[in-house]
This record gives sequence, C-alpha cells and structure tokens, in this order.
Amino acid sequence: MNRFIPNPTPCGRSRREFLWQMGGGFAGVALADLLSRSGVAHAAVPDPAADLTRPLAPRPAHFPTRAKHVVFLFMNGGPSQVDTFDPKPALTRYHGKPYTGDAKVGSNGRPIGKLMQSPFEFQQHGQSGLEISSLFPHTARFADDLCVLRSMHSDTAAHASGCLQMNSGSIFIGKPSLGAWLSYGLGSCNENLPSFVVMTDPRGGPIGSASNWSAGYMPAAYQGTLFRSVGSPLLDLATPAGTTDRMQRESLDLLHRLNQEHLAQRPAESELAARIESYEVAFRMQTSASEVVDLGRESAATRERYGLNDSVTADFGRKCLITRRLLERGVRFIQLYSGGGHIEDTWDGHNDCIGNHRLHAAETDRPIAALMADLKRTGLWDETVLVWGGEFGRTPTSEGVDKPGRDHNWHGFSMWLAGAGVRGGQAIGATDELGFKAVEDRCHVSDLHATLLHLMGLDHTKLSYFHGGLDQRLTGVVERRVIQQVLA
Repeated sequence: MNRFIPNPTPCGRSRREFLWQMGGGFAGVALADLLSRSGVAHAAVPDPAADLTRPLAPRPAHFPTRAKHVVFLFMNGGPSQVDTFDPKPALTRYHGKPYTGDAKVGSNGRPIGKLMQSPFEFQQHGQSGLEISSLFPHTARFADDLCVLRSMHSDTAAHASGCLQMNSGSIFIGKPSLGAWLSYGLGSCNENLPSFVVMTDPRGGPIGSASNWSAGYMPAAYQGTLFRSVGSPLLDLATPAGTTDRMQRESLDLLHRLNQEHLAQRPAESELAARIESYEVAFRMQTSASEVVDLGRESAATRERYGLNDSVTADFGRKCLITRRLLERGVRFIQLYSGGGHIEDTWDGHNDCIGNHRLHAAETDRPIAALMADLKRTGLWDETVLVWGGEFGRTPTSEGVDKPGRDHNWHGFSMWLAGAGVRGGQAIGATDELGFKAVEDRCHVSDLHATLLHLMGLDHTKLSYFHGGLDQRLTGVVERRVIQQVLA
C-alpha cells in the first residue's frame, strides 16, 4: 500500500488539475479532510492531495492491533551484551586467555586483547527465570515483561552508520527514520503536539545528529521534533511580549491565506505544505508543549520514583516522566537517548567498559523502571511498545593487554522489547559460547523493524513510499521477517 505519491501523476497533470477535472477542486480536499476526521474515509487509501494538506491525519492500520505508541530507549554508543542481557559462563573459564577465533571484530585498527569475563553477576528473575545483569536491579523487576533478543546483528561497526541503520534501516543518510514511517503510515493521535518526539542527552546528540530522526525523502511533516527536557521544550516557543492571543490568531490567519495561495501554484511542494502546517502546530504547542514538560504538578512521590532528586538519574528521569506525559497526550513515537557526544560520555566503553556501564546503567535503570510501572498503572502499557538497545554491542575481549575496555561488535548483540503485543519473560536467539556472533535465530536490524511495524498494525511489505522510481520500504528490498516469537 503506497500511502503517498509525491511526484506528478502518470497522466502528466498536476494534482490541482486532476482534482478540478474530477469536479472536486480544493473543496474536494476539504471534504476528504472532514471525512478523515470523522472516520468515514479510513477504509480507503488517503487521497494524495489530502495527505499533502493534512499529512498527519489519522489513518487506519493494515490490521487490528493494540499498540498505538512506541518508546525507543536508545542506549547510544553500543551497550555490551555480555555485561547486560547475555550471560556467558565460558568467559569466566577463559578469562585472560587470547582470542583465537575467526570473528572479524574491532574498529579503527584497535588491537583485540584477551577474553574478558563480566564483573557483573547475572541472576534469574521473575517466574520466567530470565537472566539479567546486576546492572539493572530495577528493570529486573519486570523480567516477566521483557522479551530479550540475544541474536541481533547489523551491517556496520561505525557509530554514525550504526545509529542510522538502527533508526532508518540503512547505513546511508537520507532515509526516513522509524518514527517518520510510523507517522506516515498511521498519522498522529493528537493535534496539539508532534507525532514524533526526540529527547537527546545533555552531553550531546548521537553521531549523525538529526539524520537519525529525519523524514528523509518523505514530507518534512513526518520528521522528529527535538524536545529539550529542561526549560522551554522548543526554542522561541513563547509568545512575544505585548502580543495578545487575538493578535496572534489574526496574524496566523492572514499568513495562512497567503501561504495557501502560494501553495496552490506549487501543489507538489511537500516542504511548503509542511511549513504551513508547522505554524498552526506551533501555535497549539505554545500551551500544550510547555504544559507537558512542566513537572511541578507531579507529586513528590512521583519525582522520587523517577529519580529527579538524584543528580545521577535526574536527566533521564525527567525524560522518562515527560515521555509518560507525552504518551498520555497521544504522541505516537518517542525516542530517548542515553549517552551523547563520544566515547565515555556514551555507552562506548573503549577505555573502561566496566566503569562506563556502571555509570550509564545507574543513570537509566531506575527511571526506565518507573516509566514501566506508571504505564502499567495508567493502562498505557497495553497500547505502548517499549524498545531498549543501542546501535550494536561490544566484544567479549578487552582492548589491548590490560585495558578493561570492549570494542564494537555488530555480529551479535542484545536488545529487548516489552509492552503491547509482546510476549515477555523470554530470550530469543543466542550468540556463540563467547558472545561474538549471533548463531541461533539470527535477527537483523530490519527484522526488528518489520516486527515493530507489525506490532503497530502495519505490514512492512505493504507500507511503501514512491521515491526515485521505486516503492521504497523501511525494511528495504531484501526479504525480511517478522520475529514471530516476539508476538504475544
């Protein structure tokens, strides 16, 4: 199902000419908008012109599903699978011995050191007995809700391309991100906030920056909106001093009329349509966005649960609490980044993976557990999919002889899912004895994307966008699969 065709029609006429020929003109666009709001037209593919003027109108899924939202907890830098969710007793037996296998690991010519055991104890948790590292004592309370993918693999060892692939399915810049695909395929659940929100780490963003939440070749309306977790969520959001609501409304109405005249002469300009819509969204967000990040109304007990009173957990705790509030207001896709900048400021533990992971796990574990508990308490759990992971994993070996760091490993790493439609309390797939390569039920990044789309009611083979002469898909042209074991 091609949701939107941005190029001129095959008959050579513009969309405007085509609409006039059909007798509808732009009145037909207005009618389509009203029908889409009422739900009458949801059974059909939205009219392309209607999509251009209202790109985030709610649209039906391919099949019924419980999930309405996705929260991606992105551990930027690459967390070590053998220190988090993939215990390897063999590393204890072979600790300190040189690695003699054939796995091609390492990055930037760094030396492969000796096999290094994890200093973190793994214990079984919940009725399922799922094994989880001592790094995550709070998240471990939800063991029976976690579906751990222990056999993830990707196509690149570099952070920039790894983040891009995890977000967009491609190692190249210019492709729409997962959040953009969901906004494109399903529209927005609200009218006063963005459909796709991103919150980065105060130490910096991921390598590749905004390309990780880009709409790529899609209309700009589908790209992620960067929120700040402290202060005003967006720059220049406040109304200028001396400007009344009436004055602002009259100015926007005049601007809208002028912009519509401009757009009528350029009906295929998606960037222009998105910019026009952005003025209205920004006007509505002046109240909604400021209110959603105002945590002063939250109880002292809630602030304590999320760790807002602790300097270690305060930042990620704020982001998780804001995430709950965004979900309550219908935001479709939210991505939180833990770690920003480079090397030790992220999960990229080249120098000291042990100290690195202690810090970043401590920053995130308690807030994530608080978010999960609140989603269960409010009922949002049954309509929200949670994803945890980074762009790849880390080697079971040290870097150099005595250096307790771990290098990049894209051949086998772990992620977890939880929430709506996910069968928890299980681990899927396996890496080899030492944790280098995914060897059982291998799950490519695009398989994960296909599964997430499925959980949201979208068939990854049918959700497409015509660009460059092809029906483009998030999962590409190579055959990918929905990971059936994940599904409840």
